Amino acid sequence: MGWGVAAALLANVLYSGGFVLQKRALAGLPALNVRRPAHLLRHLLRSPLWIGGSLALAGGFAAQLVVYRTLPMAAAQGLFVSGLVLLLLFSNRFLGERTSARERYALAAVLLALLMVVGSLRQSADSVGRSSPFALVVLISALSLAIGLSLYSATERRIAHRHRAPTTDGVAYGVAVGFVYGVSSLAIKGVSGHLTPATLDDPAGAALTLLTGPYPYLLLITGATGLLLSQTALQRCRASLVVPVCTTTSCLYTSVVGTFAFGESLPDDPVRLTLRLAGAVLAVGVLLTLAAHQQEPTTQELSRDPR
Repeated sequence: MGWGVAAALLANVLYSGGFVLQKRALAGLPALNVRRPAHLLRHLLRSPLWIGGSLALAGGFAAQLVVYRTLPMAAAQGLFVSGLVLLLLFSNRFLGERTSARERYALAAVLLALLMVVGSLRQSADSVGRSSPFALVVLISALSLAIGLSLYSATERRIAHRHRAPTTDGVAYGVAVGFVYGVSSLAIKGVSGHLTPATLDDPAGAALTLLTGPYPYLLLITGATGLLLSQTALQRCRASLVVPVCTTTSCLYTSVVGTFAFGESLPDDPVRLTLRLAGAVLAVGVLLTLAAHQQEPTTQELSRDPR
């Protein structure tokens, strides 16, 4: 499980760095509209900085494959949430998004949650699910995407005639994109289940088996959709608001839905069970509280905002 923890921390670095690079790139681009995807893509693909951020995010997806091969989904989400510590630090350093005293206390609490989740892991006792009924995955994914896209569309309509998106819309954007990326996590988990030692002996057969299931297509659709939706959200709202809410939503979704869908059990030992559940609840609770207390930037802060 040590490799899984290391891969999760690497994914955190890649995700945080990727979002910051994209945010900096978006500051120099004209206003984007997800309803004009060709126009949006044309501007994004002309930005080397944005492409670099996207490659970092792709590396984060690859690291997730290793994580889901070695760690239960609920434990993995606790590790991924800890990446928001880096995100807030990077946002402060490279985007000029100031970290408040409340946010610094939140960072300390999330680090404590990380230690609790890691302390609950036991390789000899934890079960790691490998597969889920295709029909169940498709049904869950369809419902989740419908919720996420509906919330995103409602948020877009609500701010259509505003000059600037308020904090509540930044939270709504984060929740909507979090549902989409939550389905991506299920797809990554499904793909990782096919990466066994046997695939080295028969890679063609393993690839054919993988392509007959829903996971590669779900990953392609949700990865691309989440990427496009997140660009409008990042351009209009602070990364230190959108990304924590998005990550919290995605991690909570994956912990609950993924554990159920892939038949993973929680620890039997009461101490380890308490550590894992308390760590996950602490991380999610801290981040939700943090998002709820985000304030609108002042006029002076707006003048320094790189957007």
